[in-house]
Amino acid sequence: MKVTGLTSEEVLNRTNKGLVNYKADVNTKSIKVIIATNFLTLFNFLNLGLGLAIFLVGEYKNLLFLGVVICNTLISTIQEIRSKIIVDKISLLNVAKVTVIRDGKEQEIGINDIVLGDVCRLKAGSQIATDSQILSGEVLVNESLITGESESVTKCAGDELLSGSYIVSGWCYCKTIHVGADNYAAKISAEAKYIKKANSEIMNFIKKIIKGISIFIIPLGILMFMHQLNLPGHTFKNAVVSTVASLIGMIPEGLVLLISTVLAISVMRLAKQRVLVQELYCIETLARVDTICLDKTGTLTKGVMKVNDVLPLENVSKGEIEMALGLMSYHMASDNQTMEAISEKYAKKNKEAVKKIVPFSSQRKWSGISFNEVSYILGAPEIVCPKAKLKKLLDEFTEDNRVVLLAKSKKVLTDTLPDDIVPLGLVLISDEIRPEARMTLEYFKEQGVDIKLISGDNPETVAGVAKKVGLSNVKYIDLSRNNKPIEEIADEYNVFGRVKPSEKKALIMALKAKGHTVAMTGDGVNDVLALKEADCSVAMNSGSDAARNVSQIVLLDSDFSAMPKVVAEGRRSINNLQRSSSLFLCKTTYATLLALIFLFLDREYPFIPIQLTLTSVVTIGIPSFILALEPNNERINGRIIINVLKKSLPTALTIVSNIVILSVLPSIIRLSPEEVSTLAVILTGFTGFMLLYRISVPFNLLRRVLFVFLITIFVIFIVGFRTLFSLVILTPNLLILLAILGMIAFMMFNFYFGVCDKLVNKFKFKE
Repeated sequence: MKVTGLTSEEVLNRTNKGLVNYKADVNTKSIKVIIATNFLTLFNFLNLGLGLAIFLVGEYKNLLFLGVVICNTLISTIQEIRSKIIVDKISLLNVAKVTVIRDGKEQEIGINDIVLGDVCRLKAGSQIATDSQILSGEVLVNESLITGESESVTKCAGDELLSGSYIVSGWCYCKTIHVGADNYAAKISAEAKYIKKANSEIMNFIKKIIKGISIFIIPLGILMFMHQLNLPGHTFKNAVVSTVASLIGMIPEGLVLLISTVLAISVMRLAKQRVLVQELYCIETLARVDTICLDKTGTLTKGVMKVNDVLPLENVSKGEIEMALGLMSYHMASDNQTMEAISEKYAKKNKEAVKKIVPFSSQRKWSGISFNEVSYILGAPEIVCPKAKLKKLLDEFTEDNRVVLLAKSKKVLTDTLPDDIVPLGLVLISDEIRPEARMTLEYFKEQGVDIKLISGDNPETVAGVAKKVGLSNVKYIDLSRNNKPIEEIADEYNVFGRVKPSEKKALIMALKAKGHTVAMTGDGVNDVLALKEADCSVAMNSGSDAARNVSQIVLLDSDFSAMPKVVAEGRRSINNLQRSSSLFLCKTTYATLLALIFLFLDREYPFIPIQLTLTSVVTIGIPSFILALEPNNERINGRIIINVLKKSLPTALTIVSNIVILSVLPSIIRLSPEEVSTLAVILTGFTGFMLLYRISVPFNLLRRVLFVFLITIFVIFIVGFRTLFSLVILTPNLLILLAILGMIAFMMFNFYFGVCDKLVNKFKFKE
């Protein structure tokens, strides 16, 4: 059947009529949405409302906190827009392609350029971009991405192919019957498409904090205002300023912006390394990865197979084997790497009449073809002819080769193997190992990441590759002969051979069930189920459409050596965010506790907004953004939430204790409200610097310079800008009192950290 497809004129007419497969969804937000989501937030409105209250009472200098809010929002917006532009450019280059027949010729176009009625040629690994009807050919189709059914189904001429499914084996010509929003995949719910829920521990934690604060910040503000207004000698203006000061510290809007900014910068950095991040929060998951599962072919090896030799078995000539391979490879589609290698060497034109073709399936692990008098079968030796005495030969050659068995039968083939199979010979095929593979695996070993090789090949072949790339203590297992539950062997072995696609998924699930954070790399359709299940999935760009579409990260140059950069970027981002989050959550915690405490104390709130702006900028704002972007390749241990709270909570309790002591002191010694406020600002800054010191150890040049610079700036503002920040001169008596309070703060700081450490150890939390 000759397929001509549409003419250029027909394509143009249908495009003009809108009958084109436009993209129903977008990978990134539009610039308008980015601006809206960054500016139109609950906390921005709250800050604006608090700023308006300050403006109406004429305390203009206390509006400085709005400048910080605006700057943070602008920085986040600009960085996200920059990230969007870079990622969109790379995504455009990486858009999936499809082969169509137009004007009688094959040409490759983007899936968004398909028009209604286009004739496409699909082969193994192709993602089905549009609902189509098969014109000719036969394919094995996996519809698990849209139906949830993992079993593949055979489809031939007249059958429909649903968008969102993919070709497992075989090839066909098909005609597009739906485009754009009319496609089946576009009509089903978002849950039916495979979109993995963002698994961000740190962002989920921050969202819970924001939700909690959102619930009670307004009623708390009303109660605080009424309480401060009823204090003796307190004016309406004083009450407004004190209330605003108590509330602005509770809002962690800078932290949300920081997380988004740091992750967006990570996406940009990886994009420059030719790595496409398709889900923002997978960067955090990367930082926690302790086990990485690698598919051998296409990941450790180049995925370009070549036939090294053929080994005839008893009473069979080499010529007979080469003739059979020539017949097979000419009539069968080169829909897998083994057949591509055989076709490259042996395919010759012939006119033999074909009765039946059984395409290769990763489930069956064999393919075959039936002619008038004989059928030939090619596949895994232990599957095709398990009773043949081939162990000695296989042991000799499988470590350096992929070995497949050529056999024959007198029966016409079906989907199951016939019972009269006669083995003819072994075909030795090899795949060149990527030169960067050894170095990359060495990196993972140094980082304490456990490496698992998972492949559909013979386990001895996979083990041979593992040894060549430097994997130590190689222990392999043949899953086709395994009788134990996968959960029992997942940790025991590091090389798994003869693994079916469903078993790859089961291995990932078993490792996750044992508490591992698992990354999976792959490039073929047989990796899709495992890629979907992994905590973080990485696909090679040279692989199948299906693998790329379900993966969170795509290596655009199919360069496995980029993986260390990807993992390092994840660790840099999350390690630094942990430290910066400690600074932000310390402020939120102490501000919330103080607001609650001062509802019951007949004391004036010791801060005004501009003073909190000063302490926040020098102990939180500047250091958090600088520290969040420095190199950091340490492995993440324990839960991020515990790691953050372990540092922020003791510091917050120290600051609260400082303020409570200061609030009680006027009852014992003579202190004016201005003196109390001055001491409160200095002690809060001092405690903030103690936390900054703790999270900066060990010091490098950047941290040392930053620490000295921030202390210098703080002292300059305290001494040189007293009037601006409503501070008083430190008299000798105040200096002595400050020294005593500073020593008490230092002791409380260490005491609270000690208690927190004991609690963490008692409840067996890991830092």
